[in-house]
Amino acid sequence: MAESDTPHQPPLLLPDAAQQGAPPGTAPLRLETTQSREGLLDGAWWPRSHSITAELPALITELTSHLGPITRVGLDSAAWEALPTRLIIDDRVVHLDAHEVGDGTALVTRGDGDYFVLLVVPPESEPAAARAAMARAVRDENITEAAQLLVANPDEP
Repeated sequence: MAESDTPHQPPLLLPDAAQQGAPPGTAPLRLETTQSREGLLDGAWWPRSHSITAELPALITELTSHLGPITRVGLDSAAWEALPTRLIIDDRVVHLDAHEVGDGTALVTRGDGDYFVLLVVPPESEPAAARAAMARAVRDENITEAAQLLVANPDEP
């Protein structure tokens, strides 16, 4: 097959809407501010409880406004009180995958397989530590795994 016969695959970039900031205090979510997606994580989420049915709808609504329709979310089953296999959020079915991974992340899928990795900050985290971990997670050059971001000193850059 000639190279010209190969369908063009666009790069997996964050859409322009993902670069708009949320007003302070409206969402415990931060997304990487560049389209490159070169870091290990694409964003960070700080839920306020361990109830996925209470926390996930706001996250999905916010992500959908930035990324488009979300179809699936992979979560660490040990981090949540109970995980249904799906939720209906904003009149859409969002499938939930539960695994005992313990890595402090959520894998969010939009469309047929474009995925985003979010740091999940535990609800009981101290505010300064949570904000610091979220800020480090969205740095363009971040190569630190989620679990390490959660135990790092919040005073480190």
